[in-house]
Amino acid sequence: MSEQAPHVGFFVTCLVDLMRPSVGFAAIRLMEDAGCRVSVPDDQTCCGQPAYNTGDRADAVAIAKRVIERFEGFDYTVLPSGSCAGMICKHYPELFADDPDWQDRADALAAKTHELTSFLVDILWVREVPGDFRGKVTYHDSCSGLRELGVKAQPRALLEGVDGLELVEAEKSETCCGFGGSFCVKYPDISGAMVGDKADDIIATGADMVLAGDMGCLLNIAGRLSEKGAKTQVRHVAEVLAGFGDSAAIGRGGKD
Repeated sequence: MSEQAPHVGFFVTCLVDLMRPSVGFAAIRLMEDAGCRVSVPDDQTCCGQPAYNTGDRADAVAIAKRVIERFEGFDYTVLPSGSCAGMICKHYPELFADDPDWQDRADALAAKTHELTSFLVDILWVREVPGDFRGKVTYHDSCSGLRELGVKAQPRALLEGVDGLELVEAEKSETCCGFGGSFCVKYPDISGAMVGDKADDIIATGADMVLAGDMGCLLNIAGRLSEKGAKTQVRHVAEVLAGFGDSAAIGRGGKD
């Protein structure tokens, strides 16, 4: 591979690392197929979003500084999560509003940080992917990716390049699933009602699989689909785009 290839620092995210490593491998395959050199810093940590969302500013700042130091040397930082990417792009600069030196560094990292599908489509102009899938899928638009980063058309553009795949849009694809990080812990009844509505909306599409770009949403949706006995499979969009069809679904209801 050419030394001029863009050098990407891959931010794995906590949930991918702990719950679904295949998403990370799929993302790396997609970026390498697109001509990138990909490095995965082995001392990376959480992006700091849980601390930020619960008002723990001191820990959020400390974590953000560590992330900046570890990733600012790459050409790009890419994450398979709109939520974590949104934290770096939108909230890191806010954390250092009273610290000009660190704010400059936070701004610089934010400017070259991207959610995975946005990076592939908007920066690398990827339209062909190695995956293939025979069946119908529907796509859930995660809140942070959609509302903070404008990620909507990008995953759909890539899914159009998957041989055999039929995309069926849900009526409420942009509606929150109710996860929201700490929201589902603070307001479990509201969160439960929201994910119940989301599961019904997905089931109504008749899709074989639901895809999304955030593991938190996927785990939440998978749990409720399973409770309802639905046979809808649940996967991160990167897994289908990369052709990781043999990996087990995140969740599947019913009995085979």
